[in-house]
Amino acid sequence: MANLYPYIFSEDARKQAEFYAYALNGEVVSVQTFEQAPNADESIKDKVMHLTLSAADQIFFMADSVQEPVRLGTQINLVLEYKTEQEAHVVFQKLSEGGKVLMPFEKMFWGAMFGRVEDKYGLTWQISTEHE
Repeated sequence: MANLYPYIFSEDARKQAEFYAYALNGEVVSVQTFEQAPNADESIKDKVMHLTLSAADQIFFMADSVQEPVRLGTQINLVLEYKTEQEAHVVFQKLSEGGKVLMPFEKMFWGAMFGRVEDKYGLTWQISTEHE
C-alpha cells in the first residue's frame, strides 16, 4: 500500500500553507529552508525547500519554486471527502475566499454534497461528502 502526498510548488509556500492550515483546520508541522542545505545559493537561503502541512487528516508537502516560476494550470485537482455536510461546507467556504467557485457546493445525483473551487492560488479543489 502506498500513501499519496500532494506536493505543491508555490511562489510563497509559507503564506499559502498558512491559508490552507486556516481553511482546512490544520497546522504547518515543519519548514526547512535552503539555508539548511549544504552549499545553498545565498539568494535563495530564505526560500522554503520543504514544508509539511497536516490538514484535513492529510499530509501535504510544499516548497517555494526556485528553478522556474509557478505556472497555474488545471492538470490536477485535490479532492477532499468529508463525513459531514457541515465540515465540507465550512472548508468549501474558506477555500473560496479570494478564489472562484467553479461548481457550487450542492447535492449531486450520486447522493453526495459536492462542489469545485479554484482557490486564490490557482489550485482546484473538489470538496465532497461521503455517498449516502
